[in-house]
Amino acid sequence: METFDLRVIAANKIFFDGDAISLKIPALDGQLEILAHHEPYIIAVDPGEVVVLAPNDESHVGVCGRGFAKIGMDNHVELIVDTLENPDEIDLHRAQESLERAEEQLRQKQSQQEYFQSKAAMARAMSRIREAQKYKR
Repeated sequence: METFDLRVIAANKIFFDGDAISLKIPALDGQLEILAHHEPYIIAVDPGEVVVLAPNDESHVGVCGRGFAKIGMDNHVELIVDTLENPDEIDLHRAQESLERAEEQLRQKQSQQEYFQSKAAMARAMSRIREAQKYKR
């Protein structure tokens, strides 16, 4: 299998840095898989599951927030997101509380900016809950 150079960066850590066979990310229009020699592209990333398949058939799974992926002409890909956690690091109780807070904020009269912030917080909390439950079974 052909590989590409991948760097997955969150605000507080480097999640992955090395060769990869594939990268699956939650794009705005659905799940997207990037392989070696992909056409240069910049992709907006939504909250959801990120899966990196390394050459030794090892999978690295994470739950990301918003960000973007940059696919370069030199077979190099960078995924930059605001948050990225392993599913087993997610505290389901805290994620559920975040979802409830976001839902309550949406019920309040808000400015347009506050509304979009509440929607983003709700999407992130729902993504964290969904992925944590999937991997804790």
